Amino acid sequence: MPATSSTFETPTTKTFAEFSQLADYSLMDSLQADPQATSDGHDHQARQVFSGHYVPVTPTPIPASEYITHSKSLFNELGLSHELALDEQFRRLFSGDITVAKEPMRQLGWATGYALSIYGTEYIQQCPFGTGNGYGDGRAISVFEGLFNGRRWEMQLKGGGPTPYCRGADGRAVLRSSVREFLAQEYMQALGVPTSRSLTLYVSRSETVTRPWYSKNSRSTDPDIMMDNPAAITTRVAPSFLRVGQLELFARRIRSKTHQDALNELQMLVKHLIGRNYQHLINPSLPFSDQVVELAHLFRGRLTSLVANWIRIGYCQGNFNSDNCAAGGFTLDYGPFGFCELFDPRFQPWTGGGDHFSFFNQPVAAEANYQMFWAAIRPLLTGNTEALVRLDEIRDGFAKSMEQEIETMWAKKLGLITYDATLVNELLQLMALSKVDYTIFFRKLSHIPAQLTSLKESFYLPSSDQVDLQWNSWLQRWRDRIRRGGDLRLTSEAMKRINPKYTWREWLIAPAYKKAEEGDYELIKELQAVFSNPYDEQSSEVETKYDRLKPKKFFNAGGVSHYSCSS
Repeated sequence: MPATSSTFETPTTKTFAEFSQLADYSLMDSLQADPQATSDGHDHQARQVFSGHYVPVTPTPIPASEYITHSKSLFNELGLSHELALDEQFRRLFSGDITVAKEPMRQLGWATGYALSIYGTEYIQQCPFGTGNGYGDGRAISVFEGLFNGRRWEMQLKGGGPTPYCRGADGRAVLRSSVREFLAQEYMQALGVPTSRSLTLYVSRSETVTRPWYSKNSRSTDPDIMMDNPAAITTRVAPSFLRVGQLELFARRIRSKTHQDALNELQMLVKHLIGRNYQHLINPSLPFSDQVVELAHLFRGRLTSLVANWIRIGYCQGNFNSDNCAAGGFTLDYGPFGFCELFDPRFQPWTGGGDHFSFFNQPVAAEANYQMFWAAIRPLLTGNTEALVRLDEIRDGFAKSMEQEIETMWAKKLGLITYDATLVNELLQLMALSKVDYTIFFRKLSHIPAQLTSLKESFYLPSSDQVDLQWNSWLQRWRDRIRRGGDLRLTSEAMKRINPKYTWREWLIAPAYKKAEEGDYELIKELQAVFSNPYDEQSSEVETKYDRLKPKKFFNAGGVSHYSCSS
């Protein structure tokens, strides 16, 4: 679970021409385009999409684009020169101007459709056509796919303009959400949690978009004003952006007999998923039915591990629908996400999310998504009784697999050799009772204190003598377990590699995107630096600023403690 160090490559790609030569479009070459799509990619009006794996579409560039920042760690991994982020053609491409693409690049991007399931229930209501044929990438447009040092990566613009799936929206993203997504992906990568990655962040100095948001000092649950925001584009990167909802879409087409090629399209998509996300784990010489079963097993392992990691670091996805669940088993969509500060198992940053997507309910939400994944791939095994039995056993074992991952996580978080349900459950009750800061508490605990004094620095409210007695009893029993298990110093060091020192605090992020609206990007770069080493002790200045309890004025503050999905 601790963060793993990235392998940095010596920069070999120094010019846009060299970057272009890395292009290799496996998705467009191996999957089928929507037969009703335009040939030139000028397909920007909301419409129904009935078949095909993707729609060729050109992004809409943001005018007067300006560089904000790029991911130094990802550029290093990809072997890209840092000067590329400032290169005019590179900037234009990742600001949405695909006309700069030179062969073997293509002057077409692509958007994909998906189905929507919320907590295992299929929905079509939000589709403007009432059919579900309008769901998909409304403002996410992939513009590049290539091989970097032998690894395949896809690059996708968030906020690249409308697609046929835009449902009447403008396809733009505001600077606020773009900054949040860029920084969150950087932070999660440094935490060692599987995630899509950040590449670049550019803002328009002339285009604004209007979105509902919160007025200054608002205590409103829902946005109470309309705000003009600079349009921005952040580029996210992943081995692929295939979602559980995409598999669902084709399974629904099979079930409803939308068209006769639906089963073949699903099979093509699953083969593509295996090649993109599980290439070195599934033997291509196996019969396809065995590959499907192995895919189900591997995805279950990735998904359960991912969610356990989310709880380890205090992350809440907020809106964990099947369309926000990457079939590759990593954190995909940074929309209404948040990180738990004041510990609350029911923490939910999104005003539209409800308890079912809350912090400690994420394992159940993950199981609902896995259920949809299982149902979607099951038609590929029709008639193969033995394979279906194995697939169903994997599905039936999800809850147990999830439980084991969660128990292993808690044991490591507490420095225990084996999980102790009584110790963990009593701790969680005390944490809720004392209103502790989730990150600060576990980091203090990682020092294995003999006294309660240092732990109280993570409490938001004073504790009574009676509660202190309960804490001291727990602390003594926990230390005894640690002492029996081995060396205290080594255990402390291991715990510090599990429990980060620095976490995402929305009230410290908001000033960064507000300053960015004025053209000042220093806070964004400062946060990048802090988040790049979240487990490390940093300077006293950084500690004073970023390792502290949430001030009272930010509790229940609109846009900070809670926010809508507007981005």
